Amino acid sequence: STELYICLLLINKPNQEVSLITEDRPVTYKAPEPMGEHFIAESFDRGTLDGWVISNAKKEDTDEDIAKYDGKWAVEEMKDSKLPGDKGLVLKSRAKHHAISAQLLRPFTFDTKPLIVQYEVNFQLGIDCGGAYVKLLSQTPDIDLDQFVDKTPYTIMFGPDKCGEDYKLHFIFRHKNPKTGEYEEKHAKKPDADLRTYYTDKKTHLYTLVVNPDNTFEVLVDQTVVNSGSLLTDMTPPVNPTAEIEDPDDQKPEDWDERPKIQDPAASKPEDWDEDAPAQIPDEDAVKPDGWLDDEPEYIGDPDAVKPEDWDEDMDGEWEAPQVPNPACETAPGCGAWKRPMIDNPNYKGKWKSPMIDNPNYQGVWKPRKIPNPAFFEDLQPFKMTPFSALGLELWSMTSDIFFDNFFITDDRNTAERWANDGWGLKKAAEGMLNAAEERPWLWVVYVLTVALPIVLIIVFCCTGKVTDTHTHSLSLCTVS
Repeated sequence: STELYICLLLINKPNQEVSLITEDRPVTYKAPEPMGEHFIAESFDRGTLDGWVISNAKKEDTDEDIAKYDGKWAVEEMKDSKLPGDKGLVLKSRAKHHAISAQLLRPFTFDTKPLIVQYEVNFQLGIDCGGAYVKLLSQTPDIDLDQFVDKTPYTIMFGPDKCGEDYKLHFIFRHKNPKTGEYEEKHAKKPDADLRTYYTDKKTHLYTLVVNPDNTFEVLVDQTVVNSGSLLTDMTPPVNPTAEIEDPDDQKPEDWDERPKIQDPAASKPEDWDEDAPAQIPDEDAVKPDGWLDDEPEYIGDPDAVKPEDWDEDMDGEWEAPQVPNPACETAPGCGAWKRPMIDNPNYKGKWKSPMIDNPNYQGVWKPRKIPNPAFFEDLQPFKMTPFSALGLELWSMTSDIFFDNFFITDDRNTAERWANDGWGLKKAAEGMLNAAEERPWLWVVYVLTVALPIVLIIVFCCTGKVTDTHTHSLSLCTVS
């Protein structure tokens, strides 16, 4: 795996330094480094929670024994890490409230550049019921991360959430009503894509949200768009209310006729219509089958039955053997009194009803008249949301060990893509190649011929100094720039 990891580094980071060292000293993972404008870039590879604040608050309107945000957080490697040294933020407790947050380098203001939020999630133990979404906490004068709770104002909520068979990928933003000043949550339409795999395969997935100044948005998983739309047309409830509403004081007139069809008042029942004729009559053409046993009952008392010893005729009545099918009827076409089978009555007409005709007084389905909506407003730039100054996770989960990594917020797509490739891209390549090699060991030959051999040639021709064979299973230190 050491040699494979070196190959991955050379492929994914050709412009960075890569050291080949002995097998006695395994390759150390190098954290991604942000290049370009960003507001937060957190890989947790320092191994600490420096800069992050764990909430000490209590949740309101909740039972005292579960109200406190006492869920544990840790910084550690994944349980089945393919890149030794790669650490992340891990939600450690189950059935507890968790809340942790960090200030941005500077507040994000919605102006002329897009917002790009991305981070990684790995449900190491799967997920029964719980969320793994982030909140972008609104910039307010009294924001206190130590008291971060579910009611702390946020601008955007984004990320995966699952309970039972309900698989969600939230994009919610809080819109300020320009008339009342009140905030209302706007939820993006559900993705058309099947999200189930992202919650069940126990792999690391990259979640990305892009919100553009032209009011369009994209939601991506593993750099593939799974949802997109417009803040103006694809949110529920809509950002802008309708210009007209139904008049709540308007009432349907008493003489309003909504019946499209009515019974013909001029029709009358025909004189020969017999409403009393039965629906079925005996079949007069039927003949009793030969061998029918008229004198044999269908059921007889079980000849093998014995009256229970504790049967009390005074209390239980006269004992009778339980009924069983009459064995004499098994080969006969039937037993007991024969009756003619019933057939449909050709003269049956049933209850007479007047035929239906078009209603000459039909006025259509009544609806209240429309009036101007007193709450109407038109916000054509919902992208200009409330600025936010912190990133937080406020979660409840029935499954522990949810792994988060490589939080990144920027206003530049290229910067976000570089960060993703240096972090999640390398992780994905390592997971895919190692899993494939474990399942099909012969692929190592392919790796050596197609990847390792060219790299060795590059090292031979590009490295300064000599490669000394001091040990049979080791290589001397060599740096490739």
